[in-house]
Amino acid sequence: MEFAARIADDNPIILIPIGATEQHGPHLPLGSDVVMPETIALMVAERIGAIVAPPVCYGYKSQPKSGGGNHFQGTISLDGGTLVALLRDLINEFARHGARRIVLFDGHMENQWFIVEAIDIALRDQRREGVRDLRVMKLGYWEFINAETETVLFEGKPFTWPLEHAAVMETSVMLHLRPDLVRVERILDHPPAAFPPYDVYPFDTSLIPEHGVLSSAKPASAEKGRRVLKQIVPDIAAALKQAFA
Repeated sequence: MEFAARIADDNPIILIPIGATEQHGPHLPLGSDVVMPETIALMVAERIGAIVAPPVCYGYKSQPKSGGGNHFQGTISLDGGTLVALLRDLINEFARHGARRIVLFDGHMENQWFIVEAIDIALRDQRREGVRDLRVMKLGYWEFINAETETVLFEGKPFTWPLEHAAVMETSVMLHLRPDLVRVERILDHPPAAFPPYDVYPFDTSLIPEHGVLSSAKPASAEKGRRVLKQIVPDIAAALKQAFA
């Protein structure tokens, strides 16, 4: 009843966290990509009066160059078509109940293009139903990390975002949000993975570190995680207000 009243009276923004169940090395939990977007979405929602839906806990297949690969134990993934169908249904269902401002709040890099496809198809579905005022946003929380925060995170050293899987940024954010889920004693210090500028399938898994972490997480800290959240939460809230004004 409260949900129905909010939809009717406030036209709230609906945030749907989308993550993955994926290996994150020996030191982070399989659910890292769910914990982070859901928690950040809740922090953003407090600022703008949004509603956070239950998260989607499974995502598209982990890719070798950005997540280590789908061959790791504990990485439980969806086919692209399955993820598109799931997200399409969620958008259509929230729209059926009257929601007109929806955000697919992503925490897993590999989900991005399937989110776009789901949005495109759902908008077509809604137009056929005569709904013309639905707006849907795709958002990856990490894309809001600005250059100043990157300098804090990486201490001015070169970095590559795809290789940040289970490394400095994610480990720092988890140390800040859920230190109880981080096994600090198992954080590894190692050189970044090296991949050729092409892909051959089946993928040569010998190129992937056996622990699944694509670059060192040793410089991570809870303070760095706090700085990330301090910067991105208000920036995301401001972006949502502007986009849905």
